[in-house]
Amino acid sequence: MDTPLVPRMRRFGTTIFAEMSQLATRTGAVNLGQGFPDTDGPALIKDAAERAIATGDGGANQYPPGRGVPALREAVAEHQRTRYGLELDAETQVIATVGATEAIAASVLALCAPGDEVVTFEPYYDSYTAMFALAGAEHRTCTLRAPTYAIDEDELRAAFSPRTRVVLLNTPHNPTGKVFTRAELQLVADLAREFDAVVVTDEVYEHLTFDGAEHVPMASLPGMAERTLTIGSAGKSFSLTGWKVGWLSGPAELVQAALTVKQYLTFSGGGPFQLAVAEGLRHGGDFLAELRTDLDRRRHLLVDGLRSAGFEAWLPQGTYFAVADAAPLGWTDATELCWKLPELCGVVAIPVSAFHDDPAANASLLRFAFCKDDAVVTEGVERLQRLRR
Repeated sequence: MDTPLVPRMRRFGTTIFAEMSQLATRTGAVNLGQGFPDTDGPALIKDAAERAIATGDGGANQYPPGRGVPALREAVAEHQRTRYGLELDAETQVIATVGATEAIAASVLALCAPGDEVVTFEPYYDSYTAMFALAGAEHRTCTLRAPTYAIDEDELRAAFSPRTRVVLLNTPHNPTGKVFTRAELQLVADLAREFDAVVVTDEVYEHLTFDGAEHVPMASLPGMAERTLTIGSAGKSFSLTGWKVGWLSGPAELVQAALTVKQYLTFSGGGPFQLAVAEGLRHGGDFLAELRTDLDRRRHLLVDGLRSAGFEAWLPQGTYFAVADAAPLGWTDATELCWKLPELCGVVAIPVSAFHDDPAANASLLRFAFCKDDAVVTEGVERLQRLRR
């Protein structure tokens, strides 16, 4: 029989991240592809989770409220107020989600109907397009091109239309490592207001910026708090990706719309972990500072090594990913190279074309992750030296 999968999802197979991680496991290659840290988050958060599980206080091990445990919602509101001056009602303007992925899904499914359009920058995180397909929404993009990843204002404006319902923006940006400037965000905000669109901002790498790059929340721009949903993640901020704790904040009516969908996706999850993440948001500042210092060192270690191996590579402003161009090594198709890298030198990376509608865009670029131990990054770049021989 034909595949039982509905037609709109048939172009979505196994993700490139899963494929490349399986390739790394099968070949014993150094996995610089998938972005999961080698080390866990801070003890204060893990200890808080253990206490919550052991005592079960307040029903910690049972279903948490659909909106999320009050302690987490209050901690998110406090975090947004103290860091960015954003005032939120923890009861009506914040919900907990099962990771940022659920927050994205709930937002898109709540706000988009078949025929609506969603604007993103390209390259984009791959789950975005799957969510658009589930909602029946059409995808419009503006391409960021290496090495500057500057916004083409005319191309961005052309992506908007009277059918634009949502702008899904990721800053700091995966996979490029770009941190959008205040002026760039203002351009997006102006278009969103002109076309009466909601902006959903994926800000999961908000704490991972370098070289003085400033993370500016879209909701902090004039007139944008009332039309912006903001997504955060404990997995990225605290190196606890397996806990799948995220959150969504914004105007009460938009948050309620997302919650209406979210309750039929998972309802709730991770009660003890939500309580622990609340502790991290309130008291994890030292860890965040140390993490940024460690990642900055590994960022230079990776990029210097990539350049030494013959790639053209650029220091990212944020996230824990760096992009490199394989064209100087004679490779114009990074997808082909990524499948061959384990055999050629024992390393796994991700082709940037996997983040594009058009596979020809940025076709020779690869994404490498540096959220790994120094020894792993060092081993990876030393193996990549074989490509020059």
